[in-house]
Amino acid sequence: MIKTVIFDLGGVIVPLDFSRAYRRMSELTSLGEDEVRGRIWGTDIGSRLECGQISARQFVDELGEMLDSKLDYEEFCELWSSIFFPETLIPESLLEAVKSRHRLLLLSNTNVMHFEMIRANYGLLRHFDHYVLSYEVGAVKPSPRIFEAAIEHARCEPGECFFTDDVQAFVDGARAAGIDAVQFQGYEQLRASMRERGIAV
Repeated sequence: MIKTVIFDLGGVIVPLDFSRAYRRMSELTSLGEDEVRGRIWGTDIGSRLECGQISARQFVDELGEMLDSKLDYEEFCELWSSIFFPETLIPESLLEAVKSRHRLLLLSNTNVMHFEMIRANYGLLRHFDHYVLSYEVGAVKPSPRIFEAAIEHARCEPGECFFTDDVQAFVDGARAAGIDAVQFQGYEQLRASMRERGIAV
């Protein structure tokens, strides 16, 4: 019996497209969009931010050096959060239904800039009992450490948890931790998977 339901954030609840941010960063620098993307992903700066190893301001300062451009912190926070779209991939009513009978957790690889913006702009996050965030845990999916943190906050056995994520490798990581997990492929597919498990939808 499923007691706790765990949702990924980006790509499951909130749609996102990183190219929107790369495009805007390109406009602030003399670099093309592909060059911006390559410089960022050619280092570990993103993973260090998501693991909480550097602060948001350190990230912006380091990124500015990488892109040969001085970046204004406030302006960058707005730009960096432009990856998210306003409409959600699942309706708030689904979270309300789940919350009525189950404990509800959010499990996300994210950073403080993105999460503060999302909390301020997506009211449906209020339904969650707890947020398990990579920059607070100090580990990113699919590390066992972040799933251990999720299980701790689930307050039940791993097999009594259900998790959905749009990234198959993260689904596999959850399963390795003993969690029942499925890859998110759309709202109706998720509802069907949840119904099969007796989860309120």
